[in-house]
Amino acid sequence: MLSPAYSILLAMVAAAAAGLVGAFALMKRTILAGDVMSHIAIPGLGLAVVWKINPLVGGGLTLLLGIVLIARIEHRTRLSTEAAIGVMFASSVAIGALLIHSNEALIDALFGGFGQLSAGEFAFGMVASLVVIVAIWVMRNTLIIALFSPELAASTGIVVNRADLYFLLIFGLSILSSLRFLGALLAGSLIILPASAARQLTDTLGRFLAVSTILSVLAMAAGLWLSARYALAFGPTVVVVASGLFVLSLLRRR
Repeated sequence: MLSPAYSILLAMVAAAAAGLVGAFALMKRTILAGDVMSHIAIPGLGLAVVWKINPLVGGGLTLLLGIVLIARIEHRTRLSTEAAIGVMFASSVAIGALLIHSNEALIDALFGGFGQLSAGEFAFGMVASLVVIVAIWVMRNTLIIALFSPELAASTGIVVNRADLYFLLIFGLSILSSLRFLGALLAGSLIILPASAARQLTDTLGRFLAVSTILSVLAMAAGLWLSARYALAFGPTVVVVASGLFVLSLLRRR
């Protein structure tokens, strides 16, 4: 097992990835999908407990499968992305609850925790988080055009459905990066809250992206310190800090 310093580093990088994804999710008006999509990992976490394999493997596989099914449902029906995600959410929670029988395993799967990582977990988490950050940076113009003007996107050769699928995959990868620390119930909160707070504090796109990332990292760092200092549960502490930052952002007069 690696030293706690590696866990801290991974937590910070995962938080930065979540902040960036959250900013684009808020602009796409799919911010609540972060909370719902994290629940799609629950069946995979349940299977990981049953088969005694790494929970990230199980969660990652069901997240990937869920994203592909969401894209297919959206493409083959007239359902919106939110409705398709909702269908997967309801099914995933029920299946996951049936699979996880241990209360301790269930708590870990739902709420996460902070502990030592294996070299494989650290490497996977870092690669996943960095892929999210790089992909968002490379695709930022495509995502912005597809978001604000699908007609312009089509005229410039951008396939909007493909861009949406890529964003869903980035979205899922960001959730997977935070899953180890925040669990399936709370991983989406780090996408929702910092981005919502940043929207209250900024007026330009560049600042919005930067502040969302900074607030996400700040929430993770402050949650880590508070949980260690006062022996609190790590995941819920991070989310409470992020909630506090959002409340403070409401004090700014626009």
